[in-house]
Amino acid sequence: MTELMAPASSVGVDVRQVTGNVGAEIHGVDAAAELSDEVVAGLRSALLTHKVIFLRNQQLDYDQLVAFGRRLGNLTLGHPIYGGPEGRPLLREMDSRGEGTRANYWHVDFSYMENPPAFAILHNVVCPPVGGDTLFANTAAAYQGLPEGLRALADTLRVVHCNDSDFTDATYSGTAKSNFVNHVFASEHPAVRVHPETGERALLLGGFARRVSGYSPQAGRDLLRTLMEYATRPEYTVRWRWQVGDLLVWDNQATMHYAVRDYGDQHRRGERVTVAGTTTVGVDGQPGLAVQGDTAEFTKGAGASM
Repeated sequence: MTELMAPASSVGVDVRQVTGNVGAEIHGVDAAAELSDEVVAGLRSALLTHKVIFLRNQQLDYDQLVAFGRRLGNLTLGHPIYGGPEGRPLLREMDSRGEGTRANYWHVDFSYMENPPAFAILHNVVCPPVGGDTLFANTAAAYQGLPEGLRALADTLRVVHCNDSDFTDATYSGTAKSNFVNHVFASEHPAVRVHPETGERALLLGGFARRVSGYSPQAGRDLLRTLMEYATRPEYTVRWRWQVGDLLVWDNQATMHYAVRDYGDQHRRGERVTVAGTTTVGVDGQPGLAVQGDTAEFTKGAGASM
């Protein structure tokens, strides 16, 4: 188990820890405003430390959300398969009434890409009266909590992630599933990636993880299931109850998340932008690599017009 993080404030930012291992609320920051470099640095520090940060009562239109996201890095297009809404190419609308918006399975966003997004920024626009919470797991803390032998084994594993996967089977059906896997994307990643900014080691797992390279299908499933059991222990998680106007930012390089689908036919809608990431790198220094499909256009989103 990692040491508990003491409540702290990053430079220029009021940071209030939510749980012992993951999550912090940010107070006194208006994400729609023109933020100083000092405040942006404080937000980034809190994000890298706590893995997910929560800001209440944020009023953001598309341009303001994009401007905030760009303070954290270059943005991708809205989605490598669906793109973005007309006139808003950098946006992914997470609408319960739309196609491909269920995410009630532990996953890392777009881990089937060679270079999954570094950060994701989700703004809540429509919130059901009850339900619709999101859970986050700190996969860096989970890695540190592995038994020594299992941790050493995990350091050596390579895992193929694919959009045609358990996540897809669990969250899509019919035409929606056909559309999602119409173009198959797959990448091989280290099971333990080295964080490009903090140097931490974090498990890279989730519902897009399809097989372990060099192992039989059954052995690979057993390994993935065992690692997932450790990664999603309650001690490494936080559960967020959304309110309209909430703005969440999570480190996609050191977390997994799960959107709880317990709100029936109530309407739920969020708007997300993602910050481009780097190719994954394992403990041995070997990078992740694309196995199938080309998502290069997705990561060129920073050059797209707003």
